[in-house]
Amino acid sequence: MSSSAAALEQGSAAMSPDPRPSGTGAGEAVEADPRRFRALAVIAVAQLMIVLDASVVTIALPSAQRALHISIANRQWVITAYTLAFGGLLLLGGRIADFLGRKRVFIVSLLGFAGASALGGLAQNSPMLFSARALQGAFAALMAPASLSLLTVTFTEAKERARAFGVYGAIAGGGAAIGLVVGGALTQYASWRWTLLINVPIAIIAAVAATRYVRESRIEGRARYDLPGALLVTSGLLALVYGFTKAQTDGWSSSITLEFLGAAAALLAAFVLVERRSSHPLLPLRVILDRNRGGSFLASFLVGIALFGTFLFLTYYLQGTLHYSALKSGFAFLPFSGGIILAATLASQLLPRVGPRALIASGLVLAGIGLAWFTQIGVDTSYVLHVLPAEIVVSFGIGLAFVPFSSTALIGVDPADAGVASALVNATQQVGGSLGTALLNTVAASATASYLAAHAGGLSFVQPGLVHGYTVAFTVSAALVALAVITTLLFVRARSHDLPIGEPALVR
Repeated sequence: MSSSAAALEQGSAAMSPDPRPSGTGAGEAVEADPRRFRALAVIAVAQLMIVLDASVVTIALPSAQRALHISIANRQWVITAYTLAFGGLLLLGGRIADFLGRKRVFIVSLLGFAGASALGGLAQNSPMLFSARALQGAFAALMAPASLSLLTVTFTEAKERARAFGVYGAIAGGGAAIGLVVGGALTQYASWRWTLLINVPIAIIAAVAATRYVRESRIEGRARYDLPGALLVTSGLLALVYGFTKAQTDGWSSSITLEFLGAAAALLAAFVLVERRSSHPLLPLRVILDRNRGGSFLASFLVGIALFGTFLFLTYYLQGTLHYSALKSGFAFLPFSGGIILAATLASQLLPRVGPRALIASGLVLAGIGLAWFTQIGVDTSYVLHVLPAEIVVSFGIGLAFVPFSSTALIGVDPADAGVASALVNATQQVGGSLGTALLNTVAASATASYLAAHAGGLSFVQPGLVHGYTVAFTVSAALVALAVITTLLFVRARSHDLPIGEPALVR
């Protein structure tokens, strides 16, 4: 569900500090790296692994839940731990790569990702699996911006750079679809553990190849990291997610739920204060306080909340209610990925003509209609008549919105903030997905519990109760997307001639 590909096509290349490899002067011609296309292959493999890991585990989740006896309330941590660490640390990861050296950080993150994947694949209990997923997300937060920065400094000729980012964007757009099928095949014919273990040899081979084919680059000067900001925002989001989880087991009014939600509010408020006073903030507040950018980020955040939960509940509906195999479930999701790719292609052509506001709003209206359509599923409804049409409508709507989200994020941005603004599109969706998975899982579980309490009739009511929980979650998702539409109409005022045109901005 990443919008990175769209950001690459619409971003600005203006950067500060200078992104050239160390030792290259601003006025000197940059010699083309003779190994640049081999470097592209290595970077593409790393990007594919990051994208795959968000979807490949979703299909395997029901099997992992049964094997490790994970509760309904805690199952969302398999997804949330990854997305929360990824989204929460993404901006810091970009800064670390800039100053320590992008090649060095890229290789270290590949090896770290391999280790975390091995830990998850060999997990003997749920805490071990959740910890491994969080580690994967943390290393992905280092790897993703390092990869993007390396592409930018490796391909210095405009046409070649466009080709390189075309490859990168295709992987970002199509990787999720590959992950769904691969995850289903590995789960069905091997084990859910292999959806994680498969990363180990791939990451190690990529790291070895990177030592030979990828050229080092870094920003010269004194390293400046906003560690207090990173700690506060990540801790605040973690407390918020845990508060949502405790609400499912202890109730929204319980003292422990309120304590975690209160701690989350305090930590996030402290983050804002730190960012206002920091000389080198992780998130310069001027980036999000602009009307167009702020509206785009908020809408993207709301969409992230709505969509990640959708994948979770559809997976359980297909495998648990319709009794699809893991592989069949993976193929059942393919129309979703196809719809996003087709609509994003169309949106990139329409954007210069109609501007971002109309595309985002119309796309999100379609997505909301599709999510409302999902509320009509039942125990005996068919995939072809209920799931497939809704998938197509939702995916096409989201695809229309992805490209203008990224473009709007870069309207009028200061050159020094271009990387942060570009990265925020992805970060808002990842963080939104973390919160949404936790929140909607709690909503669905609570709705199911209420249904079963009202229909104390034994096992015959279990499946209807589960489906009732899913439909309530889909209703909340549709409402969140409707709120994103309102946000877009109220705040996004930019027109087509305001859009940035140029080369990609580094995600930093």
